[in-house]
Amino acid sequence: MNYDFLSPTQIVFGWGRRSELGKLAAKLGSRVFLVSGSRTLERIGVIEQIAAGFDQCGLKTERFQAASREPEVADVDSLVGEFLKREPTARDVVVAIGGGSTIDLAKAAAAIVTNRQGSSVVDFLEGVGRGLQITQAPLGMIAVPTTSGTGTEVTKNAVISSYEPAFKKSLRSDLMIPRIVLIDPELTVSLPRETTAYTGMDAITQLIESYISRRAAPIPQALALSGLELAIPALPIVVRDGSSRKNREAMSQAALLSGLALANSGLGLAHGVAAALGSHCRVPHGLACAVMLPVALRINLAVRERELAELERLFDDSYSSVGECAAAFVSRIESLCHAIGIPSQLRDVGVAVEQLPALVTGSRGNSMSGNPRDVSDRELLAELQQMWSPP
Repeated sequence: MNYDFLSPTQIVFGWGRRSELGKLAAKLGSRVFLVSGSRTLERIGVIEQIAAGFDQCGLKTERFQAASREPEVADVDSLVGEFLKREPTARDVVVAIGGGSTIDLAKAAAAIVTNRQGSSVVDFLEGVGRGLQITQAPLGMIAVPTTSGTGTEVTKNAVISSYEPAFKKSLRSDLMIPRIVLIDPELTVSLPRETTAYTGMDAITQLIESYISRRAAPIPQALALSGLELAIPALPIVVRDGSSRKNREAMSQAALLSGLALANSGLGLAHGVAAALGSHCRVPHGLACAVMLPVALRINLAVRERELAELERLFDDSYSSVGECAAAFVSRIESLCHAIGIPSQLRDVGVAVEQLPALVTGSRGNSMSGNPRDVSDRELLAELQQMWSPP
């Protein structure tokens, strides 16, 4: 058996540990490019406190604000331009504080600012650009997630969107893994109920899809088991009670593990279609994953019965047959989605029936290549049609 495993140099996890950011940044450089994306944390003074911590450690701080949306090509190019105005050097460190969108934006800008062979980030994006590669080390980066979902703080890619033309593609390089990741679950307490639900389901989808991926490997599978054991019970609780420290910590840990798992095993159909739902229909990523997950599990059930049964046994080992146990796990996920308010019909998330063929075409990316079995365009279209207007 052959496999590689990639991860950040240092992971710092714990309630309130954002207070250590100044000392951590000082290990990497002398000037901080602080990219923040949480308006709530800005309003209540948390970002100001973090900036003050950099000052106390003798670091100069340049501040940038991320847009409240998934990063688009123009957003990355604009932030690269702002970085270049500051004449960046190897002593500069990017600190990204926000959800997955903010971290992806900062990761992309940190990479493109040191790789100037293209005129835009689009030149480097998989499948749509000029095929340019990240060859120079990005600016050093510290990622501080404020949601428990994408796991992008520990991955080697940044997902960038466009709407004219419509695509959602990755900028990808082993060099893009953040140097330091600081996860402070306290930063997630202020998340709204819907954001908690959507990002939590993103993490759960990543854990499941990496576990059953055709590129699954032992270390990511072990991490996925641990993450699912934490996340599936915790998510309904934090959706109801966002102040639950125990369950916020569980979701932050699960999201971290989901990022490590997907970075090393890939994903599958749910994420493949979710990318198209984002670029063609502007469905938020976590919601798109949640809507697609039960369908993806049913499609893959026949070829991953053993693995799905293993996941169900984390919660109930009373089933006499593998098939019954695997089917019970699919039902468990369907029940979880229903309990936290995830719709099951595509029309309920704003998809028009005439958009379905474009969703099929737009799903053919890196995530879909990891799906446990091949799914034809005809089969996928039929599944999406049934999701839009079930019999």
